[in-house]
Amino acid sequence: MVLADRAYSSHAIRGHLRRRQIRAVIPQPSDQIGHRLRRGPQGGRPPTFDADAYKQRNTVERCINRFKQWRGLATRTDKLAIAYQAALHLAAILIWARR
Repeated sequence: MVLADRAYSSHAIRGHLRRRQIRAVIPQPSDQIGHRLRRGPQGGRPPTFDADAYKQRNTVERCINRFKQWRGLATRTDKLAIAYQAALHLAAILIWARR
C-alpha cells in the first residue's frame, strides 16, 4: 500500500502502482474530481480511497518531523550506516520517553 499526498494523484502514477499490484491510497484533488464529473460517463469511476488508511500517513509524517528536529539525523552527517542507525534508535527512545 502506498500512502501519498494529493500531488501524486496522476493517472500515470496510479497506473504504475496498479500494474505492480500495489494499492494506492491517494486522495483526488478537487480539480481532477471536477474534470471527471464534467466528462460525464466518459470520465470513468472515481479511484478508491480508504480514509482510515490515509489517517496513518499523518502519524508517520509527524514522527518523521520529530526525527528531523535532531540535526544529525536531518543532515545525515554520520559516515557509517550503523552510527546513523544508532542515532535513530537513540532519538526514538528519547522521543518515546518524553511522551
